[in-house]
Amino acid sequence: MEATSITVYVVSDSAGDTGELAVRAAAAQFHPLKVQIRRAGFIQREAAIDAVLDAAQSERAVVLYTLVIDALRTYMASESARRGISAIDLLGPLIDQMEQRFGCQSRHEPGLNHVLDAGYFRKVEAVEFAVRYDDARDVTGVSKADIVLTGVSRTSKTPLSMVLAHRTYKVANVPLVPELTPPRELFLVPKTKVFGLTIRPDALNAIRVERLKALGLPNTASYATAERIQQELEYAHGIMKKLGCVIIDVSNKAVEETASLIMEQLEK
Repeated sequence: MEATSITVYVVSDSAGDTGELAVRAAAAQFHPLKVQIRRAGFIQREAAIDAVLDAAQSERAVVLYTLVIDALRTYMASESARRGISAIDLLGPLIDQMEQRFGCQSRHEPGLNHVLDAGYFRKVEAVEFAVRYDDARDVTGVSKADIVLTGVSRTSKTPLSMVLAHRTYKVANVPLVPELTPPRELFLVPKTKVFGLTIRPDALNAIRVERLKALGLPNTASYATAERIQQELEYAHGIMKKLGCVIIDVSNKAVEETASLIMEQLEK
């Protein structure tokens, strides 16, 4: 009989974030089947591994581990094999290959990807920047930004700003509304760092109708009518043409995909 739910134990000698992200990415491919994730983080002793394997064995669970302490990784591999438990070493093979290519041993220190280094503080600064200059609340951010996003309401400007901020880009975004003149600053920055976001009218209508529902408003509001949406999109395209910026259609795109397209453009 085929399973409709499985349990995956994520075992790490650090927090276990990397392993959980990998499991969630894999689990998304099996929706709506259920994957229960149980984290066992900051493992430092073989006895702790035994406890996890006991639980996994009783539940017929899968184990995914991101152990970088060599002795713990070796113990997990041998003990899970002895018990007949499906166990996946996420980092080990990659670390082994890197050791061979670099010609030296890895540091075998857990948690190094969480060290508060300069990159971490750049990310924090970028996130704070995105919050401060969201929706042109302060137009001075436009000239200070690495990336400027512009487009009509509900084209994912804010969530896209946050995704890019986590890549350490300082992002300002400017909404385009027919009744409001865009800030002068938008036309003064280099067009190479301005990105216009557009969307199919039917896709925007669906998003706005859902937004109105969430706010408890009727879907007959002008915000979601075909006429208003067409007016806004035509106005926005006119502004983007004047700016000479790259225009990206975000219809049915995940914000991560749009972020990748923007970063690719910046590298050209």
